[in-house]
Amino acid sequence: MQKRIQPYAVFSDGCGNIFEDSQLFAVGRSGEKLYPLYLDEMIPLPYGSDLFELPGRKTLGYNRKGDLVTKKDGFACAAFIAPANTQLSIAAWKNEVGAPVLPLYAYTAVGWYKGQFYVPAVRIDSDTRQDCEHFNQKVIIKRGKEILKKYPENRLVNHLVENCAFGYLCPAARNFVMDRWEAPVPTSPSCNARCVGCISLQDKKESPISETQHRLDFVPTVDEIVQFTVPHLENAPNAIMSFGQGCEGEPLMQWELLRDAIKAVRAKTSKGIINLNTNGSKPQAVEELFKAGLDSIRVSMNSAQEKWYNMYIRPVNFTQADAWESLRVARRYKRWASINYFVMPGVTDTQEELDALKGLISDTKLSMIQWRNFNIDPDWLFNRIEYKDSGEPIGVKNVMDIIKRDFPRVYFGYFNPHKDVILKNLVDY
Repeated sequence: MQKRIQPYAVFSDGCGNIFEDSQLFAVGRSGEKLYPLYLDEMIPLPYGSDLFELPGRKTLGYNRKGDLVTKKDGFACAAFIAPANTQLSIAAWKNEVGAPVLPLYAYTAVGWYKGQFYVPAVRIDSDTRQDCEHFNQKVIIKRGKEILKKYPENRLVNHLVENCAFGYLCPAARNFVMDRWEAPVPTSPSCNARCVGCISLQDKKESPISETQHRLDFVPTVDEIVQFTVPHLENAPNAIMSFGQGCEGEPLMQWELLRDAIKAVRAKTSKGIINLNTNGSKPQAVEELFKAGLDSIRVSMNSAQEKWYNMYIRPVNFTQADAWESLRVARRYKRWASINYFVMPGVTDTQEELDALKGLISDTKLSMIQWRNFNIDPDWLFNRIEYKDSGEPIGVKNVMDIIKRDFPRVYFGYFNPHKDVILKNLVDY
């Protein structure tokens, strides 16, 4: 039997430099479970990924005797892997006293072997719409300025260009500027959930972290939405317009606006996909949107188990059952229904979660799982939701394989699919 290869552990010197430690092998983590990483379960660090130094955290590694040890000098590191790739193990480290809570990124384990970084991950989506080689910011700025001149009075276009494409370098906003693929359509400054890791609003009294982007502070008009989305659907390749973005609250809080906008758009064009990213809190409103012409829905789900869902999402005047019902509504109308599934090794890869996910798929006749990396400090998350390990982790890749075996018609990916993908894969089972 061929010996499995273990990559070396890596560490930062605190000055922006990352080194391998050839005396220590890399460590992976699922929840509180630590284990060695092997090259046959890893991929080269995808182009467009970032490497992070983790302050207040020491590197863990296995020595050549197989003992788990803490490296005394330097800091632990993690990878923030490029979109379309799903993590299989989170980074392992030892917290020092007073270690700060980490900002809202995903922290994937990373190792080094023969001149290259490796991460435990899989490329889950072949779509390249957010691959960094597609983005030339100089060109985007030039095109963005042209769009601002074209729509000088449109507040939503101004928000997407000035704030999102120029300020936050949002891939969706930058694709809109380049007149291609999926265009974001934020509409709601309010929300009916209080997610622990909300990326657009944090309560400073209870949270030590900052939101990664500021929330939309106005409600656009139907005309402001129609003005730029109709040309996008008409002209862009694989065109999608998506309500529900990271720079807003919950779009169903403005469902009447969405309904009227969908009708107005569909009165002008039948092209492309109109999609809704949502928490699924108002299934009756979702039904009205499908009646108006909505094509697809994506419901955010940190866990298929109600107890963990409630402790993270913290819903206000809705339940996880409402979110499931919104998925059922989509399937009753024979439309695409997916979940934005936050992958956190240690939660996602437990038998308890796998059983719950199977139940969700069977109950809702789900079309797709978007296997998204959970952007949050895992220690802070586990503490906030009072999470306790539920037995030996079975592995995220094993969970994927089991779901694909038991539900072969469930589509796997990372992004909202365009029309050709939906037409090819929209089936009942």
